[in-house]
Amino acid sequence: KKPHTTPTENETVLQEGEFIVSKTDLKSKITYGNKYFISISGWSEEELLGTPHNILRHPDMPQCAFKMLYHLIENGEEFFGFVKNLKKDGGYYWVFANISPSFDENGSMVGYYSVRRKPRDGFKEIIEPLYKTLKDIEEKEGMEASFAKVEKLLKSKNLTFNELMLGIQKGIINEL
Repeated sequence: KKPHTTPTENETVLQEGEFIVSKTDLKSKITYGNKYFISISGWSEEELLGTPHNILRHPDMPQCAFKMLYHLIENGEEFFGFVKNLKKDGGYYWVFANISPSFDENGSMVGYYSVRRKPRDGFKEIIEPLYKTLKDIEEKEGMEASFAKVEKLLKSKNLTFNELMLGIQKGIINEL
């Protein structure tokens, strides 16, 4: 069960060079979290393990971002993207996430592996307005409409979702 956490405006900024690492099973239940992940989330290891990863989902995040995430990783591809995570105390932190499927020795997908790092300076000026627009569309027209908006944006830029996110993180794309 996801406990009710009321979001606050208290932002924690990731340390340069630190990496948040977690692993989940195929149902996105947390099976591993490194010390930095546990520390920054505000949850204890016992509280996190076995809990769905969406315990960290911030209400400012558009649902279509997670639809894109699962579309990619369930098809064996990587996902790159900016994610605003909710801490136990209601604070938040932004990450640049790289999420990959994990496979066993027989090549069967067994879960997901995520490495998150500090997003580059200036990313919020691009991502926050986009996510707000997508959230507004979701509230008025539903998640499929916001997903269609993302697909239209990608087509107009002739980019994949991952190319767009990596371009923003690398500072190559500075406006949408």
